[in-house]
Amino acid sequence: MSAPKYETTHGDRAKAAALAKQEALNKFRAHAQNVDPAEVARRNEEAQAREAKRAAAEAARREQREAEKVAKLAEAEAAEREAALAAEAQAVAAENERRARIEQAAILKAEQKAARDQRYAARKARK
Repeated sequence: MSAPKYETTHGDRAKAAALAKQEALNKFRAHAQNVDPAEVARRNEEAQAREAKRAAAEAARREQREAEKVAKLAEAEAAEREAALAAEAQAVAAENERRARIEQAAILKAEQKAARDQRYAARKARK
C-alpha cells in the first residue's frame, strides 16, 4: 500500500477554508463598493414606503379589531337587556296569571256560597 500522492492534513484544509472565506468576503466588499448611491437611496425610500404601508395596515387592523370588540360588547349588552326585559315580562305575566286565578277562585267561591244560600233559602221556604 502506498500513500496517496497528495495527502492533505487538517491544517491544510483549514487554511484552504480560511482562504476561500477571505476571497468571498473580498468579493462581497468589492461588490458593495460598486453600488450606486442613488440605488441605495431608492431602496431605502422603498423600504420606508413598505414600512409605512405596513404600519398603516397594522393600525387599520387594530382599529377594526377594536371596532369589532366594541360592537360585540354592545351586542352582548343589548342581548342582556333584552333577556332582562323578557324575564320581567314573564314575571309580570306570571303575576297577572296568579291574580286571575285568585280572582277566579274568589268568583267560584262566591258563586258556590250564593248557590248554598239559595238552597238554604229554598229549604227554609218549604218548611
